[in-house]
Amino acid sequence: MAERRNTSRTIPLPSASTTQDSFAPDDPFGPDEAGALERAVRIGVVLLGVVAFWYAAILLTGAPRFILPPPDAVLVSLIDDAGLLAANALTTISEILLGMLFGLTIGCATALTMAASAPVRRWMLPVLVASQAVPVYALAPVLVLWFGFGIWPKVVMATLIIYFPVTAAFFDGLRRADRQWIDLARSMGASRGDVLRLVRLPAALPSLASGIRIAAATAPIGAIVGEWIGASAGLAHVMNQSKAQAEEPRMFAALVVIAVIAVGLYFTVDRLLRLAVPWRAESA
Repeated sequence: MAERRNTSRTIPLPSASTTQDSFAPDDPFGPDEAGALERAVRIGVVLLGVVAFWYAAILLTGAPRFILPPPDAVLVSLIDDAGLLAANALTTISEILLGMLFGLTIGCATALTMAASAPVRRWMLPVLVASQAVPVYALAPVLVLWFGFGIWPKVVMATLIIYFPVTAAFFDGLRRADRQWIDLARSMGASRGDVLRLVRLPAALPSLASGIRIAAATAPIGAIVGEWIGASAGLAHVMNQSKAQAEEPRMFAALVVIAVIAVGLYFTVDRLLRLAVPWRAESA
């Protein structure tokens, strides 16, 4: 009986230099080669545009202060209520990060299990798809009833929102691995586990990265919706209290902090993924 080869050394997986695509200088899908100064200017222009549009909306519509407070009032609230906003921001950030951790872990485990076992896939895939027929947001009151007003209902909400996109993206990447690489690995004596570990998993990482980007964009939604339904802390809780107390600038200040957290989380995750999956062309 022929001796089984060490597939971890004989399967020539593609390297970053062989898979990196080339782009024309004017290609809109090419990498962003702008320097730090240019990116800072972009951000400043966008912020100035938002503030100008905000003022214009107030002037054109004549919206009263309790409907749409001016940006300068919101800025004052950001400064005066910085301690309150920071303390509650930590709660919201904790909910988001824990939801991402659990959602990514469970989603990746589910995708790998379905890819490794056809019988499990036949049972789990229909259940996974059918679970999306129930609106996740409708579960928020139930989760508050089960777990109370603490951090865990929001973590569960964020986990549920993240779980399906991550699972679907990762599983799709695992099953779409290049058939030629799979055949090559099997011709060298690779087992099913070797094919999954050495071929399918590296090929699926870009798809997983896309799923993680979706998770970074949607995780704050789950945490904020959970806080709106019922919470004793968090930025949405601050918004609820400010609305009841007619403190509209503080309410908008909390909204600004939420937006900053969401945008910062997405771009941080995106940057880490560009470093972790360097053979993607857009990560150059």
